[in-house]
Amino acid sequence: MKSNNKIVNLVKLIRIVKHLRRQDKKIIFTNGCFDILHPGHISYLEEAKEKNGILVVGLNSDSSVRKIKGKSRPIISQLDRAKVLASVSCVDYIVIFNTATPLKLIRLIKPDVLVKGADWKGRVVVGESFVNSYGGRVRLVKYLKGYSTTKIINHILSLCKR
Repeated sequence: MKSNNKIVNLVKLIRIVKHLRRQDKKIIFTNGCFDILHPGHISYLEEAKEKNGILVVGLNSDSSVRKIKGKSRPIISQLDRAKVLASVSCVDYIVIFNTATPLKLIRLIKPDVLVKGADWKGRVVVGESFVNSYGGRVRLVKYLKGYSTTKIINHILSLCKR
């Protein structure tokens, strides 16, 4: 599939998910800002993808990222972040959402598997109780140590101060 065909709006995603379910495909959902894509993100996404599964990534919109990360973020615009994510082979679909959490999106697509980073262990994962209510499951995936967008930004800023 061409990468630009992977970026869909919510209405189209719901149609796609219905079609995929008729084909007995497993819908896997994760979300994030993915501001500056790095090896940690790639490792996470590859680990999130399951055999015969369709990986849907909910991408925080620019306004959503600002609410979560502060007014200096995102570094990369939502459409550019979506284009970069679409080029990652394990990602099947990307949908941009404006809310602080993806709960509405999770409720609409009802994923079979909800994936979050292992740093959520012991914390409430948004959508977890809903996904569990219909027999879906939540999977926590390990992060690749040493990578974070904030760390990359801080490193660049430190180089600028020299």
